Formats: sequence, C-alpha cells, structure tokens
Amino acid sequence: MSTARLTINLQALARNWRALDAKTEVETGAVVKADAYGLGAGPVSDTLAEEGVRKFFVAAAEEGAAVRKAVGPGPMIFVFSGHMEGDTVLLRANDLTPLINSGEQYQRHMEALPDHPFGIQLDSGMNRLGLEPADWAELRPRAEALNPAVVMSHLACSDEPDHPMNRHQLKTFREMTDGIAAPRSLAATGGLLLGPEFHFDFCRPGIGLYGGLPFADAKPVVTVDLPVIQVRRLAVGETVGYGNSWVARRPSRIATVAAGYADGLHRAIGGGIDAFAGNQPCPVVGRISMDLITVDVTDLPKDPERLRILNGHQTVDDLAEAAGTIGYEILTSMGNRYSRGYVE
Repeated sequence: MSTARLTINLQALARNWRALDAKTEVETGAVVKADAYGLGAGPVSDTLAEEGVRKFFVAAAEEGAAVRKAVGPGPMIFVFSGHMEGDTVLLRANDLTPLINSGEQYQRHMEALPDHPFGIQLDSGMNRLGLEPADWAELRPRAEALNPAVVMSHLACSDEPDHPMNRHQLKTFREMTDGIAAPRSLAATGGLLLGPEFHFDFCRPGIGLYGGLPFADAKPVVTVDLPVIQVRRLAVGETVGYGNSWVARRPSRIATVAAGYADGLHRAIGGGIDAFAGNQPCPVVGRISMDLITVDVTDLPKDPERLRILNGHQTVDDLAEAAGTIGYEILTSMGNRYSRGYVE
C-alpha cells in the first residue's frame, strides 16, 4: 500500500440508519450532501436505498443527479439550495425536488416547471435558508394549493439538547405550519435525538449515519490507514518537525507516514491524538505537514508498515476535538489522494 487508504464500512452505515430509524415512529430519510459527507454518494445512497430509504437530501442539483444515478427511479431526492438559475434541466431530467427558499425561487419554479414537484423550506430562526414568516404568510395560500412535497425547517442548536433555541424554533415552526396538509420535517440527527415532539412526519439524519456526534451510539463507518515511508532513530534531545515542536526525552523511533493536512488531517490537530498499530496506540508527535505525519513508534516491538489513524478507538470527533473543529469538517475534507475501498 503506497497511498493512504480510506475504507468505508457500508454495513456500519446501514446499522446506524436502522438504529436512528428505530428511535422514531415516523419515516426516516437520509442526508447525502457533499458526496455523502465525503464518503461517496453513489455507494452510500445505494446502500441506504436497499435499507428502505425513500427520501434523500442533497445540497445542489448536480449532487442530486449523482444520487439519482445510484438509486434509480422512485425515491425522492430533495435539493436544499432550491431551484437555482440554470437548474431546470437537471431538476427535470433527474426528477429532483427543489426546496423553495424564496418568492423569487417559487416564481422561477412556476415559470419553468409548473407541474414539477417542489418542497418549501422555512426559516424558523437560523437565518440561513428558507422563507421568513412574513414571506411565507404571503406565499402560503398559493403554495399550499399546489400540494408541496414537504414543508421543512432546520434547527440551529440541536446538538445541544438543553439549548433554548430548540424550543423556540419548534414553537415558531408550529406557528408557521399548523393546519397545513403537506408533510412536515424539522429534525436532522440532533433533532431526531431530541424526541418525538421534533419528529413531525419524517426525520432526515446526516452526520449520525456516518459515525459522528451527536449520535453517541453510532458505529464507526470510516477507517484510515497510512503507509509508513520510513522509520528513523533519534537520540535524547533531537527534535521532530517544523519549529522543533517535539523533543525526544528518550532514545526514540519515529515513523514518517504518508498523509497530512492536504488529506484532511488538519494542521491544528498537533498532539493529543494517536496512530494505531493494531490496538496499540502510538502518539502523533511534531507538527502535521502538508503530506506527512510523524509518529512515535518506540514502544512497538518492530517497525510498522502502516498505521491506522481512524478506527473504533479514535473517531472523526476525536480528531475534530483535537483540531478545534467538528466531525463534519474532518470527514468532508478527506481529499482525493486516498485510495478508497468499501466493505459490506
């Protein structure tokens, strides 16, 4: 193995979807935007469709076309960015359902695809996407007459269960949608875990499917194996990496492995994480470079050929915490230099 390898366990992904689905009495969809959080929209969507997912969510129409190719006709594919200028051909050809975010988008959709399904996205307080209450009040009678496929919104603080914003948005969403005949959706992974009040007609988990928080019971979906380029011996007092940031306090063996911040292993991670030889943790030392990481393998009986940096012991959220970011960013920034493999 000459390149870093990213392995995606599709069985674990399916188990995570089943576990989240079991927590609700309603339908469970799946968010597969950003190339299924960097893990491959084709294989991920195909696996989830086999599990019974019938509602997929993507960020843009181009992503929707890739998911349609994977899942075939039948399942609904919703587009968060709505009906953007230039999307009409893709929406029609791939039977995608745009989530209308503004009066302008509604007008565009009615002029270009008057008989094509659409959903409505409402802003219940996040101030990111969707119709604000006044705009929705004006548009609602016309939109409702055309039976939107869903009316939905998005929670800003659902990863903090006690945050008052959750109750505020729930109240606002109810006020904006009570009495509507269309299916309603408010909950992604965090909202699903907040309980039945937040579930409405269906939930749409994302990060929890891929092994990330706030779904603490998620099975790890991704492993990352890094090839060792060389191992060198250091005397006491010798340093490793840019800025002499690590100093050997004992005679040491340092493995240099082929991956770095260009591969989504952020420079800010620094110390506090390990690479693993089997179940044996080996501390990452020195600064992470663009293409290289250095690891203290002194306690291993022999020099390793490869080390694993993501596994069941150390998750995307552990890497994210060490880097001061979130698991989403770690997953989606793992670039194209990894050779990728899927296991069932």
